[in-house]
This record gives sequence, C-alpha cells and structure tokens, in this order.
Amino acid sequence: MRARGLRNLRAVLAPLAAGMGVMATAAAVLVPALGGAAGEHGPGRPGGAAGPAVTHRAYGPGAAPATAKCTARNAAESLRPSSKDGPAVSRIKEKGQLVVGVDQNTYRWGYRDPVTGELAGFDIDLAQAVAEDILGPHPKVVFKAVPTSQRIPALQKRTVDIVVRTMTINCARKEQVAFSTAYFQAGQQVLAPKASKITAFDDSLRGKRVCTAAGSTGESELSARRHGAKVLTVPNQLDCLVRLQLGEADAVVTDSALAAAQAAQDPAVELKGRPFTDEPYGVAMNKGDTDLVRRVNKVLDDYRGDGGADSPWMRAYRTWLQADLPGISGPPSPEYSD
Repeated sequence: MRARGLRNLRAVLAPLAAGMGVMATAAAVLVPALGGAAGEHGPGRPGGAAGPAVTHRAYGPGAAPATAKCTARNAAESLRPSSKDGPAVSRIKEKGQLVVGVDQNTYRWGYRDPVTGELAGFDIDLAQAVAEDILGPHPKVVFKAVPTSQRIPALQKRTVDIVVRTMTINCARKEQVAFSTAYFQAGQQVLAPKASKITAFDDSLRGKRVCTAAGSTGESELSARRHGAKVLTVPNQLDCLVRLQLGEADAVVTDSALAAAQAAQDPAVELKGRPFTDEPYGVAMNKGDTDLVRRVNKVLDDYRGDGGADSPWMRAYRTWLQADLPGISGPPSPEYSD
C-alpha cells in the first residue's frame, strides 16, 4: 500500500511541482500561493436545468437592496445581473488585469496541465470568461493559488478581485464575502478505497480516520454531525488523497466533484454512498463590490446560455467534468434576491 501510494503521490505531484512559481503567457500569470498550499472543492446536480433568460435591469453601479435574513433555503440568492461599471469594475479596468484566487492542484477544476504547463480546468475557463467580459479579448489574468482557509482573507484584504475555486455558498461565508449566483451544484461525499468496508457517511465511519481540508465545508460538516470518526485536517484536499494512499487515513470527506476528480487520479479509490449535503458553488468577491457581483452574474447568465448543448457552460462541462461526473443536463438555475 505504501509503495503504491508513493508512486501515485509522485504521479500526482510531479507535474504540479514542476510548474510551481510564476507562469506567464500572453494572457495569464500565475503568482506564488497565498499563505501556503492550495486546496478544497464537489458533482453537479443531475438533471439541473438552466434558468430562463434574464432581463438586465438598470441598477446603479453600487446598488445593494436590503435582503432577507440568510437561510439554507435562500443562501444561493444573489444580486441581479448588470453590465454597468461601478467602483470595483472600474478599478479592475484601471489596473488592466483581473486577479483571481484559484486552486492549482485539483484535477479537472484548477490544475497545471503537465503537457502545456498552464493552468486548466472548469474554474479556470470560468475565470477567463469573467476577465474577457470586463477587459476585452486576450485579457491579462493574474492567477493566485489560494489555500482553502485563505480564500476569505484574500478577498477581504483585496489581495484578489474574485475567487473561483469550487467555493460553496453558505450563510456563514456570506457574512464575510459576497457571492455570485451558483454555477455548479455540489454535495459532501465520502471517498475511500474500493476494498474498504466504509459504505457512506454513516456508522461505517465509526472509529475510522477521516481526512478533510482545514477551512472546508467538509470540516464544518464533520464538526456539526455525529459520526464517531477521528478527524484529520490538512491544508489541501490533495493531501487527503495522499494520506489515503499512504494508509494514514481511512476515508476522505470532501465535495463530491472533488472526490470524483481524486477517484479519476487513483483507480483504487471510489465515492461511497451519496452526497449528504446540498451545496452550490459560487464566485466569491469582496462584500463591498456589489457592482462586480452584478457584473459576474451577467457573465454567468451569458455562460449558461439557454442551457443547450452548445452553451459555454455545457461545452466546459463536456471538456472537464463529464467523464467523471456523467449525467448532468445543465447548470443550476440562478436565484436572485432583488
């Protein structure tokens, strides 16, 4: 097990380590990670439907109407789309670049392609779409690798303009940062070796060692629920896969999309049971940047299109996710608070 784990570890980390540091192309730059290693992530809801076309209202650039108290039912609501420039969008245009917090270690979502040496994945494509809408063709995008626990501080300190990093929208986070509408639907799920007697997030975890990323939704759920397992936290979800391979953990709890990506990297592990939470992914921004929230929602509205097979969202899904997360018919529908 240890020898196989070390071989898998080298296979997973070698291309990533080779590309660490600074990556520059005509359109994108990767700067060193904020605060250390990168980490966290989760599948789309099967049968998800695209939302109807949205009429963009003429909101003021910084307009943020009063909203109802956040609950699990309305947490995914965001501000309606607008293409108007406000203080945040103007600031990005004046800088001539969009600074995006991303992951560079998560296969299919945000990772360094070992062939091209460039960042690639579903989240990277979405970040590029936002940059092109604000800055025009061939925009300059600065990608900063941000650990799970540093996503919110990076936005609050304006170290990054947006975070596109499989970040779950929930009420606790919405007290600290702003979110776009949901661009993917996720849920926490258990990942374990195929030969394991662990069957799901249930009593089969009792007495086992369960790994999750610090600051992740998985950590929050493990703290809030009864399971009888010993919880091991690491900076990065990829570290959990390594711990699993080395026999230092018995299972991983993470977003189902991330679990599927890890299973694609190591055929000896598999997803167990079904997702036991319902979590939408959103683009995160500084809480004061309401004009940027509306602008990103306008980009997402265009990205979803009519939900048809040729929409940008579906093209990205087929490219990056369909092989590991089959059966998704479209993006989640947008929900608005105004």
